[in-house]
Amino acid sequence: MEKAKEMLGVTQQESEAVSRIPSVRSGENSSFYEHLALAGIRVDRVQPGFVSCTFKVPPRLAGRGGKLANGAIANLVDEVGGAVIHEEGLPINLSVDMSISFLSNANVGDELEITSRLLGRKGGYSGTIVLLKNKATGELIAEGRHSLFGRHNSKM
Repeated sequence: MEKAKEMLGVTQQESEAVSRIPSVRSGENSSFYEHLALAGIRVDRVQPGFVSCTFKVPPRLAGRGGKLANGAIANLVDEVGGAVIHEEGLPINLSVDMSISFLSNANVGDELEITSRLLGRKGGYSGTIVLLKNKATGELIAEGRHSLFGRHNSKM
């Protein structure tokens, strides 16, 4: 780990600062990565097979041009697409496939509406569609298809 820190140029002070960041989930499933990517997301509506969120684009997820990075969009598709099928108390499903169409840009400070809808489920396989729209203009920023798999033990 020390060699990796040295190669990346991470100082001791930076390393300690990262370790103090609170996690989104408690316990052993928490992740610095999830906190970095999802801090500030607000869940507006949850229904069976549907999740709607609002997210203001933060500077930490923007590229050099001040636009939301494609990797951040992919992460939002992954997280919100997985959230629509997650069942409390069961293990998280694994992503099998994602396909994303990047249609427009979002600037730092833009408020996005992110919706995820369950397309279908067959056995342990589920498919979702995730739309990221600029909340003010209605412009579609990205459309993602997300396939997940999870084999869960019977509750019987």
